Amino acid sequence: MKEIVGIDLGTTNSVIAYVDMGRPRVIPADGDARIPSVVGVSEEGKLLVGRPARNQYIIRPESTVKSVKRLMGSEQRVIMAGKEYTPSQISAMILGRLRDIAQAHLGDRPQKAVITVPAYFADAARQETREAGELAGLDVVRIINEPTASALAYGLNREDEQRVLVYDLGGGTFDVSIVEIASGVIEVIATSGDNHLGGDDFDQRIVDYVAGEFLKEHGVDLRRDARALARLIRAAEAAKIELSDHPFAAIREEFIAAKDGKPLNLGIEVSRAKFEELIGDLLDRTTRLLDKTLADASMKPSDIDRILLVGGSTRIPAVSEILEARMGKEPSSEVNPDECVALGAAVQAAIIAGEEVDAVLVDVTAFSLGISAIGEVGGMVVPNAYSTIIKRNTVIPTSKAEVYTTVRDNQDEVEIEVYQGENPIASGNAFLGKFMLKGIKPAPAGEPKIIVKFEYDLDGMVQVSAVEKETGKEQRMTISNVRDKVPEKAENTAILAVIDKARSIAGGVEDEEERAALLSLADDIEAALDQDDMDAVAELEAELIDALYEFEEE
Repeated sequence: MKEIVGIDLGTTNSVIAYVDMGRPRVIPADGDARIPSVVGVSEEGKLLVGRPARNQYIIRPESTVKSVKRLMGSEQRVIMAGKEYTPSQISAMILGRLRDIAQAHLGDRPQKAVITVPAYFADAARQETREAGELAGLDVVRIINEPTASALAYGLNREDEQRVLVYDLGGGTFDVSIVEIASGVIEVIATSGDNHLGGDDFDQRIVDYVAGEFLKEHGVDLRRDARALARLIRAAEAAKIELSDHPFAAIREEFIAAKDGKPLNLGIEVSRAKFEELIGDLLDRTTRLLDKTLADASMKPSDIDRILLVGGSTRIPAVSEILEARMGKEPSSEVNPDECVALGAAVQAAIIAGEEVDAVLVDVTAFSLGISAIGEVGGMVVPNAYSTIIKRNTVIPTSKAEVYTTVRDNQDEVEIEVYQGENPIASGNAFLGKFMLKGIKPAPAGEPKIIVKFEYDLDGMVQVSAVEKETGKEQRMTISNVRDKVPEKAENTAILAVIDKARSIAGGVEDEEERAALLSLADDIEAALDQDDMDAVAELEAELIDALYEFEEE
Protein backbone atom coordinates (compact mmCIF):
# COMPACT_ATOMS: atom_id res chain seq x y z
CA MET A 1 0.00 0.00 0.00
CA LYS A 2 1.29 3.47 -0.91
CA GLU A 3 0.39 5.40 2.20
CA ILE A 4 1.98 8.79 1.45
CA VAL A 5 1.55 10.66 -1.83
CA GLY A 6 2.81 14.00 -3.10
CA ILE A 7 0.37 16.62 -4.37
CA ASP A 8 0.84 19.81 -6.34
CA LEU A 9 -2.37 21.72 -5.64
CA GLY A 10 -2.17 24.19 -8.54
CA THR A 11 -4.13 27.22 -9.62
CA THR A 12 -5.02 25.88 -13.06
CA ASN A 13 -4.12 22.19 -12.80
CA SER A 14 -3.25 19.81 -9.97
CA VAL A 15 -1.06 16.70 -10.05
CA ILE A 16 -0.65 13.72 -7.70
CA ALA A 17 2.47 11.52 -7.64
CA TYR A 18 4.11 8.71 -5.69
CA VAL A 19 7.39 6.81 -5.60
CA ASP A 20 7.29 3.31 -7.12
CA MET A 21 10.33 1.05 -6.87
CA GLY A 22 12.49 4.08 -6.12
CA ARG A 23 11.16 6.13 -9.06
CA PRO A 24 8.91 9.19 -8.69
CA ARG A 25 5.86 8.82 -10.95
CA VAL A 26 2.74 10.87 -11.59
CA ILE A 27 -0.66 9.18 -11.42
CA PRO A 28 -2.66 9.94 -14.58
CA ALA A 29 -6.40 10.19 -14.95
CA ASP A 30 -7.86 9.50 -18.39
CA GLY A 31 -4.37 9.60 -19.88
CA ASP A 32 -3.42 13.03 -18.52
CA ALA A 33 -1.26 13.69 -15.48
CA ARG A 34 -2.91 17.07 -14.91
CA ILE A 35 -6.34 17.42 -13.33
CA PRO A 36 -7.94 20.83 -13.99
CA SER A 37 -8.35 22.68 -10.67
CA VAL A 38 -11.97 23.39 -11.50
CA VAL A 39 -15.09 22.52 -9.49
CA GLY A 40 -18.69 22.78 -10.60
CA VAL A 41 -22.27 21.70 -9.93
CA SER A 42 -24.20 20.19 -12.84
CA GLU A 43 -27.76 21.08 -13.78
CA GLU A 44 -28.87 17.95 -11.91
CA GLY A 45 -26.98 19.05 -8.77
CA LYS A 46 -24.08 16.61 -9.21
CA LEU A 47 -20.59 17.67 -8.06
CA LEU A 48 -18.11 17.93 -10.95
CA VAL A 49 -14.34 18.10 -10.45
CA GLY A 50 -11.59 18.32 -13.05
CA ARG A 51 -12.26 17.97 -16.77
CA PRO A 52 -16.08 17.65 -16.49
CA ALA A 53 -16.19 20.90 -14.51
CA ARG A 54 -13.88 22.66 -16.96
CA ASN A 55 -16.05 21.50 -19.87
CA GLN A 56 -19.18 22.74 -18.09
CA TYR A 57 -17.63 26.18 -17.54
CA ILE A 58 -18.44 27.10 -21.13
CA ILE A 59 -22.19 26.67 -20.67
CA ARG A 60 -22.62 27.14 -16.89
CA PRO A 61 -19.92 29.59 -15.72
CA GLU A 62 -22.11 30.71 -12.80
CA SER A 63 -22.07 27.14 -11.44
CA THR A 64 -18.32 26.60 -11.86
CA VAL A 65 -15.29 27.79 -9.83
CA LYS A 66 -11.70 28.00 -11.09
CA SER A 67 -8.39 29.52 -9.91
CA VAL A 68 -9.42 29.24 -6.24
CA LYS A 69 -5.77 28.98 -5.15
CA ARG A 70 -5.50 32.74 -5.62
CA LEU A 71 -7.98 33.15 -2.75
CA MET A 72 -6.33 30.81 -0.23
CA GLY A 73 -5.73 32.50 3.10
CA SER A 74 -8.22 35.30 2.40
CA GLU A 75 -11.61 35.94 3.93
CA GLN A 76 -13.19 35.86 0.50
CA ARG A 77 -15.97 33.40 -0.31
CA VAL A 78 -16.98 31.98 -3.67
CA ILE A 79 -20.50 31.40 -4.99
CA MET A 80 -21.19 28.20 -6.91
CA ALA A 81 -24.73 27.38 -8.08
CA GLY A 82 -26.10 29.91 -5.59
CA LYS A 83 -24.28 28.45 -2.58
CA GLU A 84 -21.35 30.00 -0.67
CA TYR A 85 -18.06 28.15 -0.13
CA THR A 86 -14.68 28.92 1.45
CA PRO A 87 -11.55 28.52 -0.69
CA SER A 88 -10.49 25.56 1.48
CA GLN A 89 -13.80 23.79 0.83
CA ILE A 90 -13.36 24.12 -2.95
CA SER A 91 -9.71 23.00 -2.66
CA ALA A 92 -10.84 19.99 -0.60
CA MET A 93 -13.07 18.89 -3.49
CA ILE A 94 -10.04 18.97 -5.82
CA LEU A 95 -7.92 17.06 -3.31
CA GLY A 96 -10.70 14.52 -2.86
CA ARG A 97 -10.71 13.89 -6.61
CA LEU A 98 -6.92 13.41 -6.58
CA ARG A 99 -7.25 10.99 -3.65
CA ASP A 100 -9.82 8.94 -5.61
CA ILE A 101 -7.55 8.88 -8.69
CA ALA A 102 -4.71 7.55 -6.52
CA GLN A 103 -6.99 4.92 -5.00
CA ALA A 104 -8.07 3.68 -8.45
CA HIS A 105 -4.44 3.46 -9.57
CA LEU A 106 -2.85 2.03 -6.42
CA GLY A 107 -5.70 -0.17 -5.22
CA ASP A 108 -5.76 1.49 -1.79
CA ARG A 109 -6.82 4.93 -0.65
CA PRO A 110 -3.78 7.02 0.40
CA GLN A 111 -3.96 8.11 4.02
CA LYS A 112 -1.26 10.79 4.10
CA ALA A 113 -0.02 13.51 1.79
CA VAL A 114 2.73 16.04 1.25
CA ILE A 115 1.17 19.13 -0.34
CA THR A 116 3.11 21.96 -1.94
CA VAL A 117 2.49 25.72 -1.72
CA PRO A 118 4.25 28.77 -3.20
CA ALA A 119 7.24 29.87 -1.11
CA TYR A 120 5.66 33.29 -0.57
CA PHE A 121 2.37 31.85 0.81
CA ALA A 122 1.58 33.44 4.15
CA ASP A 123 0.80 31.33 7.22
CA ALA A 124 -2.97 31.75 6.75
CA ALA A 125 -2.79 30.35 3.20
CA ARG A 126 -0.63 27.43 4.38
CA GLN A 127 -3.04 26.66 7.19
CA GLU A 128 -6.00 26.77 4.82
CA THR A 129 -4.17 24.34 2.49
CA ARG A 130 -3.70 21.96 5.42
CA GLU A 131 -7.40 22.30 6.31
CA ALA A 132 -8.35 21.49 2.71
CA GLY A 133 -6.33 18.28 2.93
CA GLU A 134 -8.02 17.30 6.18
CA LEU A 135 -11.48 18.01 4.71
CA ALA A 136 -10.53 15.63 1.88
CA GLY A 137 -9.72 12.89 4.38
CA LEU A 138 -5.94 13.19 4.16
CA ASP A 139 -3.42 13.47 6.96
CA VAL A 140 -1.20 16.29 5.68
CA VAL A 141 2.19 15.25 7.05
CA ARG A 142 4.10 18.12 5.47
CA ILE A 143 3.47 21.39 3.64
CA ILE A 144 6.57 22.16 1.54
CA ASN A 145 7.54 25.06 -0.67
CA GLU A 146 7.20 24.55 -4.41
CA PRO A 147 10.83 25.58 -5.17
CA THR A 148 12.03 23.01 -2.61
CA ALA A 149 9.92 20.36 -4.34
CA SER A 150 11.36 21.40 -7.71
CA ALA A 151 14.91 20.98 -6.45
CA LEU A 152 14.00 17.53 -5.10
CA ALA A 153 12.51 16.54 -8.47
CA TYR A 154 15.76 17.51 -10.21
CA GLY A 155 17.67 15.40 -7.68
CA LEU A 156 19.68 18.39 -6.53
CA ASN A 157 19.70 17.25 -2.91
CA ARG A 158 22.23 14.61 -3.96
CA GLU A 159 24.60 17.01 -5.69
CA ASP A 160 27.40 19.27 -4.50
CA GLU A 161 26.76 22.56 -2.77
CA GLN A 162 25.12 25.02 -5.14
CA ARG A 163 22.81 27.97 -5.48
CA VAL A 164 19.75 27.47 -7.65
CA LEU A 165 17.21 29.96 -8.96
CA VAL A 166 13.73 28.47 -9.37
CA TYR A 167 11.54 30.40 -11.79
CA ASP A 168 8.00 29.10 -11.28
CA LEU A 169 5.40 30.55 -13.65
CA GLY A 170 2.18 28.59 -13.42
CA GLY A 171 -1.43 29.09 -14.40
CA GLY A 172 -2.30 31.72 -11.82
CA THR A 173 0.70 32.38 -9.61
CA PHE A 174 4.35 33.29 -10.08
CA ASP A 175 7.25 33.02 -7.72
CA VAL A 176 11.00 33.17 -8.07
CA SER A 177 13.17 31.71 -5.35
CA ILE A 178 16.85 31.24 -4.65
CA VAL A 179 17.53 27.88 -3.09
CA GLU A 180 20.79 26.95 -1.39
CA ILE A 181 21.75 23.30 -1.29
CA ALA A 182 24.42 22.04 1.07
CA SER A 183 25.01 18.57 2.57
CA GLY A 184 21.71 17.33 1.16
CA VAL A 185 19.73 20.12 2.85
CA ILE A 186 17.63 22.40 0.63
CA GLU A 187 16.90 25.87 2.00
CA VAL A 188 14.99 28.76 0.42
CA ILE A 189 17.09 31.82 1.19
CA ALA A 190 15.10 34.45 -0.74
CA THR A 191 11.78 34.51 -2.56
CA SER A 192 9.39 36.92 -4.24
CA GLY A 193 6.04 36.22 -5.79
CA ASP A 194 2.77 37.44 -7.19
CA ASN A 195 -0.38 35.37 -6.71
CA HIS A 196 -2.11 37.23 -9.53
CA LEU A 197 0.37 36.62 -12.31
CA GLY A 198 0.42 33.57 -14.55
CA GLY A 199 -1.06 31.76 -17.51
CA ASP A 200 -4.59 32.99 -16.73
CA ASP A 201 -3.35 36.55 -17.19
CA PHE A 202 -1.68 35.66 -20.49
CA ASP A 203 -4.98 34.12 -21.64
CA GLN A 204 -6.77 37.33 -20.67
CA ARG A 205 -4.46 39.40 -22.87
CA ILE A 206 -5.38 37.22 -25.86
CA VAL A 207 -9.06 37.45 -24.88
CA ASP A 208 -8.94 41.26 -24.74
CA TYR A 209 -7.09 41.51 -28.04
CA VAL A 210 -9.41 39.12 -29.91
CA ALA A 211 -12.55 40.62 -28.33
CA GLY A 212 -11.33 44.08 -29.32
CA GLU A 213 -10.81 43.03 -32.95
CA PHE A 214 -14.25 41.36 -32.99
CA LEU A 215 -15.84 44.51 -31.56
CA LYS A 216 -14.24 46.64 -34.31
CA GLU A 217 -15.51 44.32 -37.01
CA HIS A 218 -18.99 43.47 -35.73
CA GLY A 219 -19.83 46.01 -33.03
CA VAL A 220 -20.38 43.22 -30.50
CA ASP A 221 -18.32 42.85 -27.29
CA LEU A 222 -17.92 39.12 -26.55
CA ARG A 223 -16.85 39.93 -22.99
CA ARG A 224 -20.38 41.06 -22.13
CA ASP A 225 -21.86 37.58 -22.68
CA ALA A 226 -20.84 35.00 -20.06
CA ARG A 227 -21.03 32.01 -22.39
CA ALA A 228 -19.28 33.71 -25.29
CA LEU A 229 -16.56 34.85 -22.89
CA ALA A 230 -16.11 31.34 -21.50
CA ARG A 231 -15.68 29.98 -25.04
CA LEU A 232 -13.22 32.74 -25.85
CA ILE A 233 -11.17 32.06 -22.70
CA ARG A 234 -10.94 28.37 -23.64
CA ALA A 235 -9.87 29.24 -27.20
CA ALA A 236 -7.31 31.76 -25.91
CA GLU A 237 -5.73 29.15 -23.65
CA ALA A 238 -5.48 26.70 -26.56
CA ALA A 239 -3.89 29.42 -28.74
CA LYS A 240 -1.36 30.27 -26.01
CA ILE A 241 -0.31 26.61 -25.78
CA GLU A 242 -0.05 26.36 -29.58
CA LEU A 243 2.15 29.46 -29.73
CA SER A 244 4.73 27.88 -27.42
CA ASP A 245 5.70 25.48 -30.20
CA HIS A 246 4.43 27.18 -33.38
CA PRO A 247 4.67 30.71 -34.80
CA PHE A 248 0.92 31.12 -35.46
CA ALA A 249 -2.33 29.99 -33.84
CA ALA A 250 -5.85 30.24 -35.28
CA ILE A 251 -8.82 31.04 -33.03
CA ARG A 252 -12.08 29.90 -34.61
CA GLU A 253 -15.46 29.71 -32.85
CA GLU A 254 -18.64 29.29 -34.89
CA PHE A 255 -21.86 31.07 -33.88
CA ILE A 256 -20.18 32.70 -30.89
CA ALA A 257 -22.58 35.66 -30.95
CA ALA A 258 -25.50 37.15 -32.87
CA LYS A 259 -26.44 40.58 -34.21
CA ASP A 260 -29.80 41.59 -35.63
CA GLY A 261 -30.85 37.96 -35.51
CA LYS A 262 -27.86 36.78 -37.57
CA PRO A 263 -25.19 34.45 -36.14
CA LEU A 264 -21.59 35.72 -36.00
CA ASN A 265 -18.48 33.55 -36.32
CA LEU A 266 -15.10 34.29 -34.79
CA GLY A 267 -12.02 33.73 -36.94
CA ILE A 268 -8.67 35.37 -36.19
CA GLU A 269 -5.02 34.38 -36.32
CA VAL A 270 -2.55 35.35 -33.58
CA SER A 271 1.19 35.29 -34.19
CA ARG A 272 3.77 34.47 -31.54
CA ALA A 273 5.25 37.94 -32.08
CA LYS A 274 1.86 39.55 -31.34
CA PHE A 275 1.36 37.36 -28.27
CA GLU A 276 4.77 38.32 -26.91
CA GLU A 277 3.89 41.97 -27.47
CA LEU A 278 0.62 41.53 -25.58
CA ILE A 279 2.30 39.93 -22.54
CA GLY A 280 5.53 41.92 -22.57
CA ASP A 281 4.72 43.98 -19.47
CA LEU A 282 3.67 40.82 -17.56
CA LEU A 283 7.01 39.18 -18.32
CA ASP A 284 8.69 42.42 -17.21
CA ARG A 285 6.93 42.02 -13.86
CA THR A 286 8.57 38.61 -13.45
CA THR A 287 12.04 40.01 -14.14
CA ARG A 288 11.50 42.81 -11.63
CA LEU A 289 10.66 40.19 -9.02
CA LEU A 290 13.71 38.20 -10.12
CA ASP A 291 15.91 41.27 -9.57
CA LYS A 292 14.33 41.83 -6.16
CA THR A 293 15.03 38.24 -5.14
CA LEU A 294 18.67 38.53 -6.17
CA ALA A 295 18.95 41.79 -4.22
CA ASP A 296 17.32 40.23 -1.14
CA ALA A 297 19.84 37.38 -1.31
CA SER A 298 22.72 39.86 -1.91
CA MET A 299 23.64 37.96 -5.09
CA LYS A 300 24.50 38.69 -8.68
CA PRO A 301 23.43 36.54 -11.65
CA SER A 302 26.94 35.07 -11.75
CA ASP A 303 26.43 33.71 -8.20
CA ILE A 304 23.67 31.38 -9.44
CA ASP A 305 24.82 27.89 -10.47
CA ARG A 306 21.61 26.70 -12.10
CA ILE A 307 18.18 27.94 -13.19
CA LEU A 308 15.16 25.62 -12.99
CA LEU A 309 12.02 26.22 -15.03
CA VAL A 310 8.80 25.18 -13.30
CA GLY A 311 5.16 25.67 -14.31
CA GLY A 312 3.46 25.25 -17.67
CA SER A 313 3.82 28.92 -18.61
CA THR A 314 7.62 28.56 -18.73
CA ARG A 315 7.08 26.77 -22.06
CA ILE A 316 6.59 30.22 -23.62
CA PRO A 317 9.85 30.69 -25.59
CA ALA A 318 10.22 34.32 -24.52
CA VAL A 319 10.61 33.18 -20.89
CA SER A 320 13.80 31.20 -21.59
CA GLU A 321 15.12 33.97 -23.83
CA ILE A 322 14.60 36.64 -21.14
CA LEU A 323 16.17 34.48 -18.43
CA GLU A 324 19.20 33.55 -20.53
CA ALA A 325 19.79 37.20 -21.44
CA ARG A 326 19.32 38.31 -17.83
CA MET A 327 21.24 35.56 -16.06
CA GLY A 328 23.90 34.69 -18.63
CA LYS A 329 23.12 30.97 -18.57
CA GLU A 330 20.64 28.63 -20.20
CA PRO A 331 17.77 27.51 -17.92
CA SER A 332 17.26 23.80 -17.19
CA SER A 333 14.00 22.20 -18.27
CA GLU A 334 14.77 18.47 -18.31
CA VAL A 335 11.85 17.68 -16.00
CA ASN A 336 8.31 18.24 -17.28
CA PRO A 337 7.42 21.70 -15.87
CA ASP A 338 3.80 20.62 -15.29
CA GLU A 339 4.83 17.58 -13.23
CA CYS A 340 7.99 18.85 -11.56
CA VAL A 341 6.45 20.07 -8.30
CA ALA A 342 4.28 16.97 -7.76
CA LEU A 343 7.26 14.68 -8.43
CA GLY A 344 9.29 16.60 -5.87
CA ALA A 345 6.44 16.30 -3.36
CA ALA A 346 6.45 12.54 -3.97
CA VAL A 347 10.20 12.46 -3.30
CA GLN A 348 9.62 14.26 0.00
CA ALA A 349 6.82 11.82 0.84
CA ALA A 350 9.13 8.87 0.18
CA ILE A 351 11.88 10.40 2.32
CA ILE A 352 9.39 10.79 5.19
CA ALA A 353 8.35 7.14 4.70
CA GLY A 354 12.00 6.06 4.81
CA GLU A 355 12.12 4.87 1.19
CA GLU A 356 15.10 5.03 -1.15
CA VAL A 357 14.52 7.38 -4.08
CA ASP A 358 16.29 7.46 -7.45
CA ALA A 359 16.42 10.42 -9.82
CA VAL A 360 13.54 11.33 -12.09
CA LEU A 361 14.19 9.70 -15.48
CA VAL A 362 13.36 11.69 -18.62
CA ASP A 363 14.31 11.37 -22.26
CA VAL A 364 15.75 14.57 -23.70
CA THR A 365 17.43 15.74 -26.88
CA ALA A 366 21.19 15.48 -26.46
CA PHE A 367 21.87 18.19 -29.08
CA SER A 368 20.00 21.09 -30.62
CA LEU A 369 18.30 20.68 -34.00
CA GLY A 370 17.90 23.43 -36.56
CA ILE A 371 18.51 24.71 -40.07
CA SER A 372 20.91 26.92 -41.99
CA ALA A 373 19.69 30.50 -42.40
CA ILE A 374 20.96 34.05 -42.79
CA GLY A 375 21.72 35.39 -39.32
CA GLU A 376 24.16 37.21 -37.07
CA VAL A 377 27.18 35.41 -35.62
CA GLY A 378 29.97 37.19 -33.78
CA GLY A 379 28.49 40.57 -34.73
CA MET A 380 28.48 39.76 -38.45
CA VAL A 381 25.58 38.77 -40.70
CA VAL A 382 26.43 35.46 -42.40
CA PRO A 383 24.47 33.28 -44.85
CA ASN A 384 25.26 30.06 -43.01
CA ALA A 385 24.10 30.84 -39.48
CA TYR A 386 22.58 28.04 -37.43
CA SER A 387 18.95 28.72 -36.50
CA THR A 388 17.92 26.42 -33.63
CA ILE A 389 14.36 25.08 -33.66
CA ILE A 390 14.58 22.38 -30.95
CA LYS A 391 17.01 23.27 -28.16
CA ARG A 392 19.19 20.64 -26.50
CA ASN A 393 17.79 19.06 -23.31
CA THR A 394 14.21 19.47 -24.57
CA VAL A 395 12.02 16.67 -23.22
CA ILE A 396 10.90 14.32 -26.00
CA PRO A 397 8.62 13.58 -27.73
CA THR A 398 8.31 17.18 -28.89
CA SER A 399 7.13 19.30 -31.81
CA LYS A 400 8.47 22.80 -32.53
CA ALA A 401 8.15 25.22 -35.43
CA GLU A 402 9.56 28.60 -36.45
CA VAL A 403 8.80 31.00 -39.29
CA TYR A 404 11.32 32.05 -41.96
CA THR A 405 11.15 34.03 -45.19
CA THR A 406 12.84 34.64 -48.56
CA VAL A 407 15.94 36.79 -49.16
CA ARG A 408 15.36 37.69 -52.84
CA ASP A 409 12.43 39.30 -54.64
CA ASN A 410 10.19 36.77 -56.40
CA GLN A 411 12.15 33.85 -54.97
CA ASP A 412 10.10 30.75 -55.81
CA GLU A 413 12.03 28.07 -53.92
CA VAL A 414 14.10 27.62 -50.77
CA GLU A 415 16.48 24.86 -49.72
CA ILE A 416 16.10 23.56 -46.19
CA GLU A 417 19.37 22.19 -44.76
CA VAL A 418 18.96 20.36 -41.44
CA TYR A 419 21.72 20.18 -38.81
CA GLN A 420 22.30 18.95 -35.28
CA GLY A 421 24.70 20.56 -32.80
CA GLU A 422 25.52 23.73 -30.90
CA ASN A 423 27.85 25.59 -33.30
CA PRO A 424 26.39 28.97 -34.35
CA ILE A 425 27.73 28.25 -37.86
CA ALA A 426 25.44 25.64 -39.46
CA SER A 427 28.24 23.85 -41.32
CA GLY A 428 30.07 23.37 -38.03
CA ASN A 429 27.33 20.96 -36.93
CA ALA A 430 26.34 17.44 -38.01
CA PHE A 431 24.54 17.62 -41.36
CA LEU A 432 21.34 15.53 -41.28
CA GLY A 433 19.86 16.15 -44.71
CA LYS A 434 18.21 18.69 -47.01
CA PHE A 435 15.19 19.17 -49.24
CA MET A 436 13.73 21.84 -51.52
CA LEU A 437 10.44 23.67 -51.06
CA LYS A 438 9.27 24.80 -54.52
CA GLY A 439 6.29 26.76 -55.81
CA ILE A 440 6.54 29.74 -53.46
CA LYS A 441 4.24 32.53 -54.62
CA PRO A 442 6.30 35.39 -56.16
CA ALA A 443 6.54 38.29 -53.71
CA PRO A 444 9.04 40.85 -52.42
CA ALA A 445 11.87 39.51 -50.27
CA GLY A 446 10.82 39.04 -46.64
CA GLU A 447 7.11 38.80 -47.40
CA PRO A 448 6.46 35.02 -47.78
CA LYS A 449 6.08 33.14 -44.52
CA ILE A 450 7.67 29.68 -44.52
CA ILE A 451 6.98 27.57 -41.44
CA VAL A 452 9.63 24.96 -40.69
CA LYS A 453 8.49 22.32 -38.22
CA PHE A 454 10.44 19.58 -36.42
CA GLU A 455 8.70 16.58 -34.81
CA TYR A 456 10.99 14.42 -32.66
CA ASP A 457 9.74 11.08 -31.29
CA LEU A 458 11.02 8.71 -28.59
CA ASP A 459 12.64 6.44 -31.19
CA GLY A 460 15.02 9.15 -32.37
CA MET A 461 13.03 9.80 -35.57
CA VAL A 462 12.65 13.41 -36.71
CA GLN A 463 10.06 14.60 -39.23
CA VAL A 464 11.01 17.94 -40.81
CA SER A 465 8.47 19.86 -42.86
CA ALA A 466 8.38 23.24 -44.58
CA VAL A 467 5.08 24.91 -45.51
CA GLU A 468 4.48 28.21 -47.25
CA LYS A 469 1.72 29.75 -45.19
CA GLU A 470 -0.26 31.44 -47.98
CA THR A 471 -0.31 28.70 -50.63
CA GLY A 472 -0.06 25.66 -48.35
CA LYS A 473 2.78 24.26 -50.50
CA GLU A 474 4.58 21.67 -48.37
CA GLN A 475 7.64 19.44 -48.48
CA ARG A 476 8.95 17.12 -45.79
CA MET A 477 11.64 14.61 -44.96
CA THR A 478 12.26 11.97 -42.28
CA ILE A 479 15.56 11.58 -40.45
CA SER A 480 16.10 8.32 -38.56
CA ASN A 481 18.50 7.53 -35.72
CA VAL A 482 19.23 11.19 -34.97
CA ARG A 483 20.93 10.19 -31.71
CA ASP A 484 23.67 8.35 -33.63
CA LYS A 485 24.71 11.50 -35.54
CA VAL A 486 27.00 13.20 -33.03
CA PRO A 487 28.29 16.65 -34.06
CA GLU A 488 31.91 17.64 -33.58
CA LYS A 489 32.78 20.00 -30.75
CA ALA A 490 32.10 23.63 -31.64
CA GLU A 491 35.23 25.79 -31.55
CA ASN A 492 36.41 29.11 -33.03
CA THR A 493 32.86 29.92 -34.09
CA ALA A 494 33.39 33.69 -34.51
CA ILE A 495 36.38 33.08 -36.81
CA LEU A 496 34.39 30.54 -38.83
CA ALA A 497 31.63 33.12 -39.21
CA VAL A 498 34.13 35.60 -40.73
CA ILE A 499 35.46 32.91 -43.11
CA ASP A 500 31.94 31.95 -44.14
CA LYS A 501 31.00 35.56 -44.83
CA ALA A 502 34.18 36.13 -46.85
CA ARG A 503 33.38 33.19 -49.12
CA SER A 504 29.81 34.38 -49.54
CA ILE A 505 30.91 37.92 -50.52
CA ALA A 506 33.63 36.53 -52.81
CA GLY A 507 30.96 34.80 -54.86
CA GLY A 508 29.59 38.19 -55.89
CA VAL A 509 32.93 39.91 -56.60
CA GLU A 510 33.46 40.49 -60.32
CA ASP A 511 37.18 41.34 -60.19
CA GLU A 512 39.06 38.02 -60.39
CA GLU A 513 42.09 39.19 -58.40
CA GLU A 514 40.00 40.65 -55.58
CA ARG A 515 37.90 37.49 -55.42
CA ALA A 516 41.02 35.30 -55.33
CA ALA A 517 42.53 37.47 -52.57
CA LEU A 518 39.46 37.06 -50.35
CA LEU A 519 39.32 33.29 -50.88
CA SER A 520 43.08 32.99 -50.29
CA LEU A 521 42.81 34.79 -46.93
CA ALA A 522 39.94 32.50 -45.90
CA ASP A 523 41.97 29.43 -46.89
CA ASP A 524 45.05 30.71 -45.03
CA ILE A 525 43.02 31.19 -41.81
CA GLU A 526 41.63 27.65 -42.06
CA ALA A 527 45.15 26.29 -42.56
CA ALA A 528 46.40 28.24 -39.52
CA LEU A 529 43.48 26.86 -37.47
CA ASP A 530 44.38 23.30 -38.53
CA GLN A 531 47.97 23.92 -37.35
CA ASP A 532 46.69 25.55 -34.13
CA ASP A 533 48.77 28.66 -34.94
CA MET A 534 46.55 31.17 -33.17
CA ASP A 535 48.96 34.09 -33.62
CA ALA A 536 48.73 33.68 -37.39
CA VAL A 537 44.96 33.23 -37.11
CA ALA A 538 44.58 36.54 -35.25
CA GLU A 539 46.76 38.41 -37.76
CA LEU A 540 45.01 36.95 -40.82
CA GLU A 541 41.54 37.43 -39.30
CA ALA A 542 42.22 41.16 -38.74
CA GLU A 543 43.37 41.46 -42.36
CA LEU A 544 40.27 39.66 -43.63
CA ILE A 545 37.88 41.79 -41.54
CA ASP A 546 39.47 44.97 -42.95
CA ALA A 547 39.00 43.62 -46.46
CA LEU A 548 35.35 42.74 -45.77
CA TYR A 549 34.60 46.24 -44.48
CA GLU A 550 36.00 47.69 -47.73
CA PHE A 551 33.68 45.50 -49.79
CA GLU A 552 30.65 46.34 -47.61
CA GLU A 553 31.28 50.09 -48.00
CA GLU A 554 31.41 49.86 -51.80
